[in-house]
Amino acid sequence: MTTLAATATTDTIHIALILTALAVVTLGYGLLCWLYPFGHCRRCHGTGRRPSPLGKHFRLCRRCDGTGRTIRPGRHVLNYLRDKGTR
Repeated sequence: MTTLAATATTDTIHIALILTALAVVTLGYGLLCWLYPFGHCRRCHGTGRRPSPLGKHFRLCRRCDGTGRTIRPGRHVLNYLRDKGTR
């Protein structure tokens, strides 16, 4: 089968669109981690408390120390890169 000039460039366009979308998503998440370093705790869903084993009372969440907020994984990376540059 012969390859036409119009069909040969579509792969390049698709790759360029994928790389552009990946760059936009990565920069967007980096900006989110820079502006809002804390996110909701995944264990207590941001409430800061967990039910006790008997179910009548609540205890403070051990993962977030009862605040309901934890540092985002991307912010850990930003902190690492910032600290590595100052050494």
